[in-house]
Amino acid sequence: MEQQNQAKLCDKFVATFDILGRKWNGLIIESLLLAGPQRFKDLATRIEACSDRVLVERLKELEQADILERKVGPESSRAIYQLTTRGEAMRPVMQSIHEWADEYNH
Repeated sequence: MEQQNQAKLCDKFVATFDILGRKWNGLIIESLLLAGPQRFKDLATRIEACSDRVLVERLKELEQADILERKVGPESSRAIYQLTTRGEAMRPVMQSIHEWADEYNH
């Protein structure tokens, strides 16, 4: 029997990259970190290359992952998307990605 020398990735690490690795999720999180709570149309304007259909899917995924929440105010039927505490905790991660990009992405 052969011994395999493959390292097993941590399940939590894999789950995190399932979220961050999805196209547009990082940009949605970054947009909410930079500009604070936003309506759908504001996010769609900031991430213009993403179709509305895909943006809706990604927002639902991030809501299910407790990264953001969708709030509808009593005075308006318009939803506002904002980061949860878990989403806000990604600020240093996103800052590290910026620093890496500045250094290595020319």
